[in-house]
Amino acid sequence: MNTTDDIDTIGVVGAGTMGHGIAQVAATSGYEVVMRDVEQDLVDEGMAGIVDSLSRFVDKDELGQDEADAARDRITGTTDLDALADCEFVVEAVLEDMDVKQDVFADLDEITPDDVVLATNTSTLSITSIASVTDRPENVVGLHFMNPVPLMEGVELVVGERTDPGVVELAHDLAESLGKTTWESDDKPGFVTNRILMPWLAEGIRAFDEGVASKEDIDRGMTLGTNVPMGPLTLADHIGLDICLDAMETLHAELGDRYQPPYLLKRKVEAGDLGKKTGNGFYDYED
Repeated sequence: MNTTDDIDTIGVVGAGTMGHGIAQVAATSGYEVVMRDVEQDLVDEGMAGIVDSLSRFVDKDELGQDEADAARDRITGTTDLDALADCEFVVEAVLEDMDVKQDVFADLDEITPDDVVLATNTSTLSITSIASVTDRPENVVGLHFMNPVPLMEGVELVVGERTDPGVVELAHDLAESLGKTTWESDDKPGFVTNRILMPWLAEGIRAFDEGVASKEDIDRGMTLGTNVPMGPLTLADHIGLDICLDAMETLHAELGDRYQPPYLLKRKVEAGDLGKKTGNGFYDYED
């Protein structure tokens, strides 16, 4: 098994919001990165997102232009999964769908050396189930980055049934090398973060739907009353209402009615109002 000293190149499967955020952080931390998605348009969008994010760091004087350019140059975008064959560590950040993730892990198991750790960025799905399609379940671990990855310090490390303790230690060390701080969870539905966060978001949505208060006052009450940086409706918009709904449905199936998604959340998703990324959610983000 590799140590952080052995890792020069990190593979990232998925160039969406989480994938390109992980790629950016890894490249900014000095690693070479291979970022793969299934279509070139998705790769291009991910690269554009990285360039835009790096530019904002430069504008805020948190990163020099030379550093931003060097980070961008360390990232190779591709549609070829085989391009990850020489990576010493791989992080998967594709759709939050068990079948899709298992397909990716089965393919990665075939193309990467046996000692390479395969990590998943899943926020709710079982690490053990994802690992079960590989011949190296001991080398599979959960690394759940928070969104937006370049700004959020925390990474949730999730230990599957057969994850080797040495892999857990490596995952901690790698996250720390990316400037992150970790906490560890057993492979239980929702882990720490979403197990606690999703009911909080759901109750905020229900309070709004039932007329307890305006959306602004619900968010204001929670930010001022509990010292969180965002209220539940604003945070749901930033996460993505479709992602919140998927997480709640997964937890509802595993843990029962306390995780039942609010009707208003389902209606918003069905209407295509997914939050900040679509311009409309509980709030309007269109210019």
